[in-house]
Amino acid sequence: MPDPIIILAPPRSFTSVACAMLGQHPQMYGLLEVSLFAAETMAEREALVSRPRFLQHGLLRVVAQLFAGEQTVQTIALARRWLEIRTNCSCVSVFRELAEKVSPRILVDKSPRTIVRSEYLQRLRRAFPNTRYIHLLRHPRGFGESIWKLGGRLVADWMDSVDYSTDPPTPDFQKAWYTMHMNIVTFLDGLPAAQQMRIRGEDLLAKPDTHLRRIAEWLGLTTDEEAIKAMKRPEQSPYACFGPVNARLGNDPSFLNAPTLRHNSQAKELTLEGPLTWRQDGKGFSPEVKELAREFGYK
Repeated sequence: MPDPIIILAPPRSFTSVACAMLGQHPQMYGLLEVSLFAAETMAEREALVSRPRFLQHGLLRVVAQLFAGEQTVQTIALARRWLEIRTNCSCVSVFRELAEKVSPRILVDKSPRTIVRSEYLQRLRRAFPNTRYIHLLRHPRGFGESIWKLGGRLVADWMDSVDYSTDPPTPDFQKAWYTMHMNIVTFLDGLPAAQQMRIRGEDLLAKPDTHLRRIAEWLGLTTDEEAIKAMKRPEQSPYACFGPVNARLGNDPSFLNAPTLRHNSQAKELTLEGPLTWRQDGKGFSPEVKELAREFGYK
């Protein structure tokens, strides 16, 4: 069983489309958000993803697809039973079952919850010490605007990204962007350079041929034209659509609604200067956010 490939990034950072693209390579298999490193046991994970309930959908859909061959109301119910039987199992053991099922293809995981705490990342490292990581980036302004459109205050509370110095408290997504990326940077700093790659999501979407080939070469996988073409068809993933009524999500709803690759070659230039659209007080990015963003190549 090959070690997985892990995409490390906050939510709304092109993770859904990136994972789906990689998963279409004939030697890889892209997952939905399964969040199997955010808890030690499946019982602990169940408590973690119980609210909101849609956090359970990713793993249910994956289990249904892999072990029943399709995602229907009936197979989702069977998947739920499959997971209930494993209540006392470790989350890592369940992840290994998924990896063994798709072997010799390589699992690609992109669960944003993994980067919320360093203990989750260390659990991942202990389980797969030789795995490789893709640190996926998005401009902090694009990230914040996307989060604001998605759910505003509800999402801010989930990510502990609220500025309580204002009255009323102000959602401030730069805090989540900075904290999550610093968790990733700190974690990767202790790993060999050969086990990690950093890529800006905007660049991946602007020049998919170049960057998909670069990723495949780094992983030691085939880079022939058929493989590259396949990766540019994320809509052919079995997870590039809404699931049945008892497990609809598991991925970014925007991607599920329109999963075809949209080239980003003419995307607007985002700036680190100026007020933030999700704030009412006209404040901009903090100095530490600007410094980290510039280190990532943003302006």
